[in-house]
Amino acid sequence: MQRLMKFRVLWGIHMSCPGFHHAPQHLRCRSLSGAGTLRWNDYDRPEEFNFASDVLDHWTQMEKEGKRSPNPALWWVNDQGDEVKWSFREMTDLTCRTANVLTQTCGLQTGDRLALILPRVPEWWLVCVGCIRTGIIFMPGTTQMKAKDILYRLQVSGAKAIVTTDTLAPEVESVAPECPSLKTKLLVSDHSREGWLDFRSLVKSASPDHICIKSKTLDPMAIFFTSGTTGFPKMAKHSHGFALRSYFPACRKLLQLKMSDVFWCLSDTGWILAALGSLLEPWTAGSTVFAHHLPQFDPKVIIETFFKYPITQCLAAPSVYRMILQQNYTSLRFPTLEHCCTGGEALLPEEQEQWKRQTGVLLYQAYGQSEAGISCGTLRGMKIKPGSMGKAIPPFDIQIIDDKGNIQPPNTEGNIGIRIKPTRPIGLFMYYENNPEKTAEVECGDFYNTGDRATIDEEGYFWFLGRSDDVINASGYRVGPAEVENALAEHPAVAESAVVSSPDPVRGEVVKAFIVLNPEFSSRDPGELTKELQQHVKSVTAPYKYPRKVSESSWVGSGPFERFWGFHCLGLIGCCVAGVKQKHPRELKVLPTEEAFQFMGVGEPT
Repeated sequence: MQRLMKFRVLWGIHMSCPGFHHAPQHLRCRSLSGAGTLRWNDYDRPEEFNFASDVLDHWTQMEKEGKRSPNPALWWVNDQGDEVKWSFREMTDLTCRTANVLTQTCGLQTGDRLALILPRVPEWWLVCVGCIRTGIIFMPGTTQMKAKDILYRLQVSGAKAIVTTDTLAPEVESVAPECPSLKTKLLVSDHSREGWLDFRSLVKSASPDHICIKSKTLDPMAIFFTSGTTGFPKMAKHSHGFALRSYFPACRKLLQLKMSDVFWCLSDTGWILAALGSLLEPWTAGSTVFAHHLPQFDPKVIIETFFKYPITQCLAAPSVYRMILQQNYTSLRFPTLEHCCTGGEALLPEEQEQWKRQTGVLLYQAYGQSEAGISCGTLRGMKIKPGSMGKAIPPFDIQIIDDKGNIQPPNTEGNIGIRIKPTRPIGLFMYYENNPEKTAEVECGDFYNTGDRATIDEEGYFWFLGRSDDVINASGYRVGPAEVENALAEHPAVAESAVVSSPDPVRGEVVKAFIVLNPEFSSRDPGELTKELQQHVKSVTAPYKYPRKVSESSWVGSGPFERFWGFHCLGLIGCCVAGVKQKHPRELKVLPTEEAFQFMGVGEPT
């Protein structure tokens, strides 16, 4: 409560929101059943849309009219007992102030780029919505980045401003001289720093009187950096239609959020899932966004948070649920939890069953990318097929295609393709900024080729196999890394694993597994344990899939990054090998691909 009062006093929130201007009547969308719940149809393409005016300000008006419950719009907590609760009226006030800071104080204009590198702090939400109000393109980034990563992003994007904390300020300062476009540095901190503008004091003194731009639905809104298997990260550029898609009835069916829900998305703020799960999806439904600062991943803190706060829905990577299940708690029956969703890496049917058994809550799967957001999923209440990613979510028409864009029949392996012709669907990325070659590479006939391999069954459920450049061809046998990782996960010695291809003079490629051991197995003889794991895989799946090479990794270190990286990233679907071809055997590196990192928000290696 002290933190709550501190924030209100610091920023001088006016509950009357004097500068709040409604969107014109023709921009307001139609109502669903309930108190002002909004939507368009799945295939509507309104000329204009802006999340700030059409969503946030709508719920502000509902609060003023007494048509929304008193639950906060944003509920933020940390381990020190600090707490922030902001209503939609307060969010409108603060984001209008933020918009004025960005345009009047910083001199930014519509179309300018702003690098946003903040942890899970309330200011992240203010900057995101402030940018949307003004048409400034925000570019989220993980706080795990180092100077070289920041330098690349600032240079390639031509960012004119950056918002970050004092932790990363020295990294920014070290590269700023090499970034001629960078004009403004905003600091979110309790302390001032030379050469930086104090974000909090500026917001406090800014006027709340602001008129939101009338953005076209297809105007650019955000850029997400996507790390592929080779080369530098690409800039996937999204329009305001990315936010509009959260309105569509088919998308709303995935989570079926209500105004009374308290929704917790555990994604890193640098990735697209944070934009979806911590901003667009819950606020479109008028739900409460719950956020825990969580500077270090700690499953015990997550468990205690579920018990302490009235969280009703959760969205997280399978690793989060998996590590919760590994904790020694007598009960995991969280009192208010009703629905859980996951995606981005392999989830064993046994783990789904164990989660249901220990929590009493079903665990639904989804699939997506930085380019497409959530594109497939098992909708809440839909039949769960363990191991499946669910069905395509309109307006996306998703098919399994060959390398020429021809649609494949059910149960045939191929590429996951999203139809882009004759009309590109709302919610799909516009293109890779400044990279027409890469944009052209992913266009395959009438489809956008995701680069992921899968099959589809007769009922329309998709089954993930791996990245198109991940599938291992060993003596003519095709092996999906996820299949081997799933088999390894059933052995008690394995905490996490990553399966890749490795050059072999006889077979061309063989399966290689990198293993993170559970602590109680760390003293075992490596040779004996390797044989045991190989035999285990042979016993639970086709023998040709067993890993001929096994490396027990010591990546789980004592620092927060090592713990987070070691436990999360080894098990991600889409782990790949950079330079593992025969001509570059010495360049073997395990690098997770963009879908696992950017979509599910785990973070990327530095």
